[in-house]
Amino acid sequence: MRHRDRIAAIYAGTATDRPGLWLGDPHEQLVPHLYAAAGVTSDEGLRRKLGDDCRWLTPPEFKWYRAPTHERSDGLDISKVFDTHHGLPTKLGHGEPGCFADTTDAAVVDRHPWPDAARLDLTAWAAAHAGLEDTWRMGGSWGCFFHIAMDYFGFENYFIKMSTDPAVVHAVHRHLTDFYLAANARIYREHGDLVDVAFFGNDFGTQERLFMNQRMFRTFVLPYFKELINQAKSFGKLVQLHSCGSICQAIPDLIDAGIDALHPLQAKAKGMDADNLVRQFGKNLVFVGGIDTQDLMWRGTPNQVRDEVQRLRDIFGDRWIVSPSHEKIMPEVPPANVLALAEAVTGGQRTAAAR
Repeated sequence: MRHRDRIAAIYAGTATDRPGLWLGDPHEQLVPHLYAAAGVTSDEGLRRKLGDDCRWLTPPEFKWYRAPTHERSDGLDISKVFDTHHGLPTKLGHGEPGCFADTTDAAVVDRHPWPDAARLDLTAWAAAHAGLEDTWRMGGSWGCFFHIAMDYFGFENYFIKMSTDPAVVHAVHRHLTDFYLAANARIYREHGDLVDVAFFGNDFGTQERLFMNQRMFRTFVLPYFKELINQAKSFGKLVQLHSCGSICQAIPDLIDAGIDALHPLQAKAKGMDADNLVRQFGKNLVFVGGIDTQDLMWRGTPNQVRDEVQRLRDIFGDRWIVSPSHEKIMPEVPPANVLALAEAVTGGQRTAAAR
């Protein structure tokens, strides 16, 4: 069964030969050790050999934004797109104040030098992801307006501003969402055939609960996220949300908003265990993830990883894409555990395309 056909069947709720598999996005320090363990020399070779069905098309704003100075945006340095510390020292953490920390007038937000989606080099972006037609491609902009807004204010100050200066917060969310809508409009129109599912990332939860109460979530976050979902749907795209943490309280709203799949299922966050997710939301969602990275993947044995894949397969059933509970597999994870995860799904299949 072709990789793309397998995942399409999982979304459609029809029978497949096995669960889906996405290896996630292994940390750069882990990558050479994975290559050595698998006997390959490239990321695509690794994924082909281990039977990975999915490919994450790196969002164009991460690497293909051409700033006015023609400075190349390399690596995951989204700060070259969003100037969250405008006029201030470079921020070293989410808690440090951003340039709107003391802003009380939304007009100040409107005058900020916001990025222009026309500066995304989508030709180069598309070329970097060519040749993957037989795989399931998760793409579009990352759409992480919540994270970026947090940096414009500073972590704690962001949530305070929702009460003290709501118009300022809405203005920031408006500009950020408008950029992502413009970026995705270009992607869907110019290269829509590359994207099988729109993949957005915003971490709404802590280990215990949402970052904010449900009323604030529905006021400041959900409306903008709905715009991104509605746009994707208007182009005939499925929607997959990435959110770490405990987000059970928000999942009904997210389903109503139109998401089709949820990633990464942080297994040890409150309420995010497989039994609870399937009991409450199993009829409405494709589940992507769930293999615990907080403990099992880095402290467990390969056999324990295989056993957990089988246990979760019995719970999630046919609407599951096996993947770590955080896509960034950290350097501490033994390569043997990553290989064991894949082998538990595929039966250790090998493909001629591996190299």
